[in-house]
This record gives sequence, structure tokens and C-alpha cells, in this order.
Amino acid sequence: MNTKAQKLSLLADMIAFAVIDGELHEREYKFLALIAEELGIDKEEFKQLFHEENPSETIKTEFDRIQQFYRLALLMHCDGVLHEREQIKIHEMGISMGLNPFAIKRVLKAMEQSPTRMISPDYLLEVFQEQNN
Repeated sequence: MNTKAQKLSLLADMIAFAVIDGELHEREYKFLALIAEELGIDKEEFKQLFHEENPSETIKTEFDRIQQFYRLALLMHCDGVLHEREQIKIHEMGISMGLNPFAIKRVLKAMEQSPTRMISPDYLLEVFQEQNN
């Protein structure tokens, strides 16, 4: 993910996912702001994303798709409440990214069982690579 347009698209997708349950929790907003900062998006551009519709761009590499899926999964757990609509949508998004449905389920289950809702990067990549073999 190199271009600014790709970064803005990624953030816009995350914002759309964050409000799928009908509200934007303060922890979700802070998480999104942190991702924006990490991507080099300034605060004004970040705030503007909440008020405009941005077309999604296709994420080209599998590594970037896995990374985006994990960000979405972390965002889903940010507010401490797992909504059914979020669970359905994250599966749909993972599949539309071309990720293996079985790997998606394994990662989400591992995150649910983790006390911090986080998993190691090695485990994350291992699950998706395992499904390719």
C-alpha cells in the first residue's frame, strides 16, 4: 500500500466497518485515529473521511489483505462488544478480499479466545499460509 489514495481507501473501509453496528464508540475512533497517524494521514483528512464516501480500492498483495483483515478484526473488538452484524460483515469482507474462509474463522476464533483479543503476527501469517498448501 503505497499511494495516499490507497491509504485513504483503507481508512474509509475501516470507518464504514466501525459504524456497521450503528454507532462509533470512542475506542473505535481512537483506534482509527492511530491507524491514520501510522499511515501518515493528517487529522483533517482523517476527519473528512467520516463525511464523504470513498470508493474502495483493491488491495493487491496477499500480505496487505491479511494485514487489513487483522486491522478490521482488532477494530471489531475495540469497543468490547461483538455485534452479530460485525461478525457477518467481517466474514464477507475477508472473503471479498480473497482470503480463505477457513483461515478467517480460525483467526477470529483465536482472537476471541485471547484475553487481549490480539494474536501474534507469526500465527496470523501461518494460518493463512497453511490454507494455501
